[in-house]
Amino acid sequence: MFYRPAEGHGLPHNPFNAIVTPRPIGWISTRGTLGDNLAPYSFFNAVAYVPPQVMFASTSAKPDRDGTKDSVAQLREAGVFCVNIVEHAARDAMNRSAATLPAGEDEFLAAGVEKAECLTIDCPRVALAPAALECRVTQIVQLPGEANFVTFGEVTGVHLRDDCLSDGMFDVTRFQPLARLGYRDYAVVREVFSLKRPGE
Repeated sequence: MFYRPAEGHGLPHNPFNAIVTPRPIGWISTRGTLGDNLAPYSFFNAVAYVPPQVMFASTSAKPDRDGTKDSVAQLREAGVFCVNIVEHAARDAMNRSAATLPAGEDEFLAAGVEKAECLTIDCPRVALAPAALECRVTQIVQLPGEANFVTFGEVTGVHLRDDCLSDGMFDVTRFQPLARLGYRDYAVVREVFSLKRPGE
């Protein structure tokens, strides 16, 4: 089949986010004047090595946050955020933190997630995450659409859980990263293989 998004797809559910899969999940933590916040975003990725930079996109709004969501509202205030990597073991807590709560209600507490302080920024992080990336906002870009905002950040500090290191490498098989598929579906990384690039 072929469809033009502007004209609709005619299917029971939108296939777009089921096509671009799997996607890593950025479990974004922020701190603002109303308190701490934690929310998962699957429009997330690393975008540069030197300096290390990441991005995530927020694509909806809450009525109590002036056209966006808590994460973007708070990082606009503070200029910082933390990306917490989600492991399979944390899937239920991550899902609980996706609930739409009133601004100022702490998702760490609501989801039962242990909190720790970042070291290079004034922001909370998920204490038991396999890895956490402390970030300073470099830019927020508004995309076409009512509430589509992409936040870019430079990584200023990296936390790696000791049990996720193996022979000097960050080993994803030690914690099984969770990935987002389409609809309500997720995947977990349990099998890893290596390929050499041509000329290596």
